[in-house]
Amino acid sequence: MPAEPPIACSLDASQMSDRLAEAAAIGAESLFDVREQGERKLLLFRAGEGVQSRLERIVAAELECCPFLSLELTAEPDALVLTIAGPDDAQPIVDEMAAAFAS
Repeated sequence: MPAEPPIACSLDASQMSDRLAEAAAIGAESLFDVREQGERKLLLFRAGEGVQSRLERIVAAELECCPFLSLELTAEPDALVLTIAGPDDAQPIVDEMAAAFAS
């Protein structure tokens, strides 16, 4: 059984600041609801022009720097849904990431 990746982000402070600003910007433009499903956060975005591609870039970047997280973007009929989850020890990071989009 492969070892789970460590709960650590590889971004430096400047990169983290840029990533949080990017999340806040798309959140301000398109986020309309945040739901909790157990330990998961479900972020619902309006599917405006360019929103899906921006979210896809954020998801890809986050999976690279924080491989312990589970991020999934799905297109529903009325929203783009970003699901964020992680191991129990990563719950504060899951919460922080969801809050970044909602700030």
